[in-house]
This record gives sequence, structure tokens and C-alpha cells, in this order.
Amino acid sequence: MLSKQIEKPCEISSLSPGAKNLHPAKAVARMLSSQNSKPLDSMHKGQIMKKLLLGFLGSIAIVLTAFAALVAGDTAPTFEARASLDGEPFDFSLRDALEDGPVVVYFYPSAYTRGCNIQAHEFAVNMDKFIAAGASVIGVSLDSIERLNDFSADPDYCAGKLAVASDPDGEIAKSYNIAVRDGREGATDSRGVEIGHGFAERTTFIVTQDGEIAATIGGISPMENVRRSLDAVQRQ
Repeated sequence: MLSKQIEKPCEISSLSPGAKNLHPAKAVARMLSSQNSKPLDSMHKGQIMKKLLLGFLGSIAIVLTAFAALVAGDTAPTFEARASLDGEPFDFSLRDALEDGPVVVYFYPSAYTRGCNIQAHEFAVNMDKFIAAGASVIGVSLDSIERLNDFSADPDYCAGKLAVASDPDGEIAKSYNIAVRDGREGATDSRGVEIGHGFAERTTFIVTQDGEIAATIGGISPMENVRRSLDAVQRQ
């Protein structure tokens, strides 16, 4: 299942202002302990706890719905972007690529970072299997085309077999309802080069020739992501 895109506990509106910034479990405990003037029996405490937890879970559901990636059955947004294959930039069109068969559209945080290096390598070494299944693969990140020219040609990662597209403002990722985080100032990649861009969550979509999403794959390791993507296209 998709990973939860929540980095901070949700606030519980029924808590006192001083308790809202606490972790939910601590906030509940503070509220219960504050009832010194009105001793509560265990049943009453249990009812309060249940209501608060239900409210907390409900707030999580609202946040998850707001950030949920597109799922099987949804129409895949078409897009065009500058991309690179074996160090050579070109214009990629999802609509055009679908004319030749299913497309694996995979979003990843950044070229030359540990998990993304592993994932690119796995896609590259398995590219013949994707092609045999009639599918093509395009990686999408917020990297500049200059960074992707290096990445696409790097023999340790894309190895001239995997095409990667540049989504510098994150608009393509957002069209698939993927969360995009701001980059960290001064963060460097595995080469020691400053990254200088934001990060899309690692999520893969299997898009059928008619433009429908057949599967959404996320919240798992980079290697498992590639394995499941291959399984999905081989079942098409």
C-alpha cells in the first residue's frame, strides 16, 4: 500500500491549546490527568479516550485523502517533458509513448541519491524484460536536464538504457497527486554535488495503452518497486 504522507501528528481540536502541540497519546494523557477537580471512573475515561482516538483517526483519513496518489482505474494525466537517454536530451511525450504499448511512469526523489541509484540500476538491468513485455519505462524527478544527462549515461545506474525526464517545478508529480517536498539547502548527492531541487515521493504507475492506470506501486523498497512493476506489466 502507499506510504502515509504525514510527518507531524495531527492536532485534536478538543484538547486544550497547551496540549495541541503534543504527540496525540501524550495530549490525551495530559487531558485525562487534568481532571483532578472531577474524578473520573474508568468507564468515563475509556469513553473519552475512545472519542479522542476516533477523532484523531478521522483527521488522519482526511489528510491521507488530500495527498493520495492516483490509483488503478484513474486516467493517467498525459505530459510532455525534456528527458535524457544515454546522456542525450530529447522531448518525451507520454501520449506518443503509449502508442507503442504500456508505459511504466516512475517518480523518484533525486538522481544520485542512494535509493534512486538502486532503483535506476534495477530498471536498467531488467530493461530487456520490460521491453519483452511490450512496455517502456520513463523516470520522472525534479532534477534538471543537465543532472539527468549525467545520470542517464552513468554506467552504474541508468547505463544508457533507462530514460529519465525532468519535472523541475514538480507539476507532473502533482498532477498524479504525489506529494512534493522542498529541497534542503546545501544537501548533496552521492557524488558530493549540491542537489538544489525538491523531491517527489517514490511512486510508480503502470499506464495501459488506453491511458488508464492499471496499478500504483509505492511505499516499498526501490528494488521491490522495480520487481512489482515488472510483475504488473508481465500480467498485462
